[in-house]
Amino acid sequence: MKREIMTTSDGSKTIHIADLNEQYHSKHGALQEARHVFIKTGLDYYLKEINPSITRLRILEYGFGTGLNALLTSLYEESLPIEYTGTEAFPITREEVEAMDYGAMLDADDIYQKMHDAPWETKTSITDSFQLTKNQLKFEDLEYESVFDLIYFDAFGPRTQPELWTLDIFESAYKALDTNGVLVTYCAAGQVRRNLIAAGFTVERLPGPPGKREMLRGRKGIA
Repeated sequence: MKREIMTTSDGSKTIHIADLNEQYHSKHGALQEARHVFIKTGLDYYLKEINPSITRLRILEYGFGTGLNALLTSLYEESLPIEYTGTEAFPITREEVEAMDYGAMLDADDIYQKMHDAPWETKTSITDSFQLTKNQLKFEDLEYESVFDLIYFDAFGPRTQPELWTLDIFESAYKALDTNGVLVTYCAAGQVRRNLIAAGFTVERLPGPPGKREMLRGRKGIA
């Protein structure tokens, strides 16, 4: 499928899949979307509202993609050790990494390059406090049990890839989370919400990023 680099409304770039009319990030602002959905509503919420005393944070990302969410997470809090696992079935190319230019935009080019230079299936220290493991796997092949505190669910939308938003996928995500774990996604589709609830999550509708009215946040059973 044809892939094009496009500039979003906040000046940051993303990859557009012309055949699907789908983008890796919101055309209304890739950087704004990532900060709102995954950092503010996910990471910030978990650390301030769920577990402020945590000493090591474990994050799983469904859809590592361009690495933007991982980069923003690595810059969030330098003193908190973070173990970050990114899952991606179809990694982007080196040319696409360079075209995104997120490292330069966030004054973190060295970190961004290290993330994409890191070997797959290997835990790699990106900074003193941020460890990254990239796994080239399909979502349905993930098998974890109670090992993550926070999940970033950043797959292509259910309009184009409904198989990534099924009850089976969310049951696996629920299983991967530790007690009180949190899942956040930009998507607010009714069927996605129902699947999250059926998988066991307590689900909230929240204000979405620019260009999107709502998003979803799910929480695993409260201890």
